[in-house]
Amino acid sequence: MNHNLYLQFSGNFERSPDKVLIDTPSGEQYRYRDVLSTSRRMAQVLRESGVKPGDRVVVQVDKSPQAIMLYLACLQRGAVYLPLNTAYTEAEVEYFLTDAEPRIYVCRPNDVVTAQHLAKRCGVPVVESLGAEADGSLMERVASAGEDTDITELDANDLASILYTSGTTGRSKGAMLSHGNLAANSQALAQTWRFTADDHLLHALPIFHTHGLFVACNIVLTVGASMTFLPKLDAEQLLDLMPRATALMGVPTFYTRLLASPRLNKETTANMRLFVSGSAPLLAETHKEFRERTGHAILERYGMTETNMNTSNPYDGERRPGTVGFALPGSEVRITDRENGDTMPTGETGLVEVRGPNVFQGYWRMPEKTASEFRDDGFFITGDLGLIDDDGYLHIVGRDKDLVISGGYNVYPKEIEQWIDELPQVVESAVIGVTHPDLGEGVTAAVVLKAGESLEESQVLAALQDKVARYKQPKRVFFIDSLPRNVMGKVQKNALRERYADIYINAETTNS
Repeated sequence: MNHNLYLQFSGNFERSPDKVLIDTPSGEQYRYRDVLSTSRRMAQVLRESGVKPGDRVVVQVDKSPQAIMLYLACLQRGAVYLPLNTAYTEAEVEYFLTDAEPRIYVCRPNDVVTAQHLAKRCGVPVVESLGAEADGSLMERVASAGEDTDITELDANDLASILYTSGTTGRSKGAMLSHGNLAANSQALAQTWRFTADDHLLHALPIFHTHGLFVACNIVLTVGASMTFLPKLDAEQLLDLMPRATALMGVPTFYTRLLASPRLNKETTANMRLFVSGSAPLLAETHKEFRERTGHAILERYGMTETNMNTSNPYDGERRPGTVGFALPGSEVRITDRENGDTMPTGETGLVEVRGPNVFQGYWRMPEKTASEFRDDGFFITGDLGLIDDDGYLHIVGRDKDLVISGGYNVYPKEIEQWIDELPQVVESAVIGVTHPDLGEGVTAAVVLKAGESLEESQVLAALQDKVARYKQPKRVFFIDSLPRNVMGKVQKNALRERYADIYINAETTNS
């Protein structure tokens, strides 16, 4: 039996050839048969370029419908699709090319010269370009290529993609995702979120990331739906498009930007049935205000590069703010003790571990690292800290690496952040541990204030005095304009730790 993920999508190309799969705000429309024809021609170009099943194809291009067609061509051919963030520097890309050893590197047209130098240094045989306007050398070759109709026969464990992690705690690791991983996860999500061919998704996410590619696009392709491709987040544009859409997938920034518009109300969102948020925690205040303004409860879910999606708040039932719901169909979630791996009782914090067909095959060429991340019974240690409450909802408390150990006591940043965020002057906060000469780590808070508001460090500390134990209370509070975030909206606490690395050491030196 052929387990190629492409077969999960291909039936929709035959059933609805004239249906628009992707459109753009500028009026471009790509029907299912258009996408099929172009992706088949791309598959032929890959074949002519010597791409064999299992070969890596590195893609660092701007978002476009043609980039999705290239993804489909790689699946059809059995190549391993490896998308890269367009913000990566030349040095970062050199690492990825050296590590992945791709057959082809596809870059933006303006980056061709640099890409060719990189490819020569890294031993990459072929360089092609692909632009956001359907331009570039790849499209020139596609124009004269025939259609390759062969679908490579694959096992469920054969690789479909490699996604590199951010590498904030060391060199980036390539998470290997199989055809079976991606097929199972998109099926579970389509079922859980009730997606059908009648849905139309507003797609404003990047497509080099799990959320935008393997959640959003794969669901649409699985059920035969349609989507509008926006190059970037534009809240007013989203509001313009909502009357003819049914769903939006975003990160918390999407919803704070929408709430900033006076146009967001029950009338503008009347045709929408689902708003999904993920990749970073959504503030309870945002959740509440959005529901009051629109009548829609944002649905939060939990996933990561290595596993795609693991849990989701229910489609029917309470979408509980501050939680990420229950395990998806076919998946399991448990909380274990950080020290001995024993399963923790309900309501107690520990490591979040997951098991299921969505969980990746391991890290590319890192067998020892892969082995260290899995339990003997197949559960993957996510590195996230969480708890499961009495009703079965999963709460993510933070990253294990972000846990603060102050004076020998564990301090979970999320607990402190929630109290700080409740202060009326505060937009959001981030709590970190910084090297402290006496305590090992000193609890430290970075706080973003609402426009026009003022707050003193002493006021924050006073507000926390009766809320949390003394060892949990910040030793210092700093006010900053905004929290550092990555492209998916996750707070980069490593950047904050670097910024404030010497505050207690310097204070000790000054006072001595």
